[in-house]
Amino acid sequence: MSQHSRLAIQLCALLIALLPTFGQSSLAATGDRAQQAETRVRADLTQRLQAIGSDWGKPVFVRIFKREKQLEVWAAKSSGDFALLDTWPICTYSGALGPKLRQGDGQAPEGIYQVTRGQLNPQSQFHLSFNLGYPNAYDRAHQRTGDYLMVHGNCVSIGCYAMGDAGIEEIYSLLAAALSQGQRSVQVHALPFRFSADWAAGVSDARWLEFWKDLATIDAAFEATRRPPAVTVSNKRYVRTPTR
Repeated sequence: MSQHSRLAIQLCALLIALLPTFGQSSLAATGDRAQQAETRVRADLTQRLQAIGSDWGKPVFVRIFKREKQLEVWAAKSSGDFALLDTWPICTYSGALGPKLRQGDGQAPEGIYQVTRGQLNPQSQFHLSFNLGYPNAYDRAHQRTGDYLMVHGNCVSIGCYAMGDAGIEEIYSLLAAALSQGQRSVQVHALPFRFSADWAAGVSDARWLEFWKDLATIDAAFEATRRPPAVTVSNKRYVRTPTR
């Protein structure tokens, strides 16, 4: 193992150790880091949100594309549809295409995740972070192990998505605002790549083809409606729940 990898693992261990018990005392101990970040980014983000017909604190939706190393944030408009606010480059992630399977495999997760207020971490060793919620019901159904898989600042990671400090300040602030103003959870789709019309042709022998087909179906539902689809787990598969 390289010295860089050992350092990354040590830093991720510090991240886990510093996960807070949330409350006023915890937030005070951070020196209001999250509030300071919001102060820096809110005015600019509000202008950008209003330009797409949304506003500060409106519900948001996140898509991560592993191969392209991109993270998108979409924001709700008054119509209920979501519009793309911006795309941030992922500074780094670890592992290869495919889902995380077990503790210590160094793999960044893929799947459909939900982020609630309790998963926000203003005390992160990596500036700011939020927990993706791995393992979720799908991961547990497949007996996958591991925990504290984050989207965070800085540019080093084992199993997480590192956005750099400037990027995470904007992304974290958008999620925190939406969750504080009524959104119960932010849906995050961590996808292996962008699903083009012929995406399966290039990965027909891939171990994860059927898994990716399920993700592609869910992603196509969002592309068609511009609204995050309701998703459940049935027979160890992600299934889109039809809306009435």
